[in-house]
Amino acid sequence: QVQLMESGGGSVQSGGSLRLSCVASGSTVSRYCIAWFRQAPRKEREGVAGIDEEGIPSYTDSVKGRFTVSQDNARTTLYLQMNSMKPDDRALYYCGALNCRRSDYNNDYLPLAARVNYWGQGTQVTVSS
Repeated sequence: QVQLMESGGGSVQSGGSLRLSCVASGSTVSRYCIAWFRQAPRKEREGVAGIDEEGIPSYTDSVKGRFTVSQDNARTTLYLQMNSMKPDDRALYYCGALNCRRSDYNNDYLPLAARVNYWGQGTQVTVSS
C-alpha cells in the first residue's frame, strides 16, 4: 500500500512560480516510481513530469523549460518547481505511483495516467492573467 499527499498548490499570476511537493509513504513505497499529473477542467488527466529509475527527468512538451521535477535522496518526496506559469497550467495536480515498468510510460517516457496504481488527493493550481 502506498499513500500520496500533494501540497503547495495555490493561486499565482501569469509568469509567477509555485512549488509542489508529493510525499509518498507506505510499506511498499520503494517499489514504485512517482510522477506528476494534472487534469484541467473537462480535459483528460495527463502526465506532466517524472523521474525514471536512473534519475532522468521527463516532461510533457507544454512545460519543458518552465517546470523542473526533482526528488529527495530517499526518493519518497517528489517536487515540481513551476516557473513562468501560464493560464493553461491551471489544473488539479496529482502525484501518482507507477510500477516503474516501460509499459507504464509512453514513447516519450512520460508517465501514463491509466497505469497509475495509487493517486494522491490532488492540489489545485490556479493561474490568473
